[in-house]
Amino acid sequence: MNKKQQQAENILKHGFNLQNLYPESKRMGPVTLCKALHRIEAEAHRYAEQGCNGPEMTEAEQDKKEKSIVRRVNAILGPGPDIFLNGDPRGYALKIETEAANGLNIYKDWGGFGIICPEF
Repeated sequence: MNKKQQQAENILKHGFNLQNLYPESKRMGPVTLCKALHRIEAEAHRYAEQGCNGPEMTEAEQDKKEKSIVRRVNAILGPGPDIFLNGDPRGYALKIETEAANGLNIYKDWGGFGIICPEF
């Protein structure tokens, strides 16, 4: 299996795992689900970089942006384990709390947080 086929298989598998955690997300295909989440992950990562590099945002602007990102992810996934926005641009931006991620069949980072949209 070449690298491109392996990546496609990993994305499909991750999509199915997310759909098992968030049953309402089954309204779209597993690959479409991962693509939609990847767009939001990229935006959230840019937001985290902006928070470190500037320009400065007010606390109200930060709160509004964070709530917007989390709301959009929740609209795609539906009810399930809570997600949060990681403000550190050195890692993934959208994560599931460690306690909720324990025992789940989902990609995790070294801290045990579940990763919503990993790079494969």
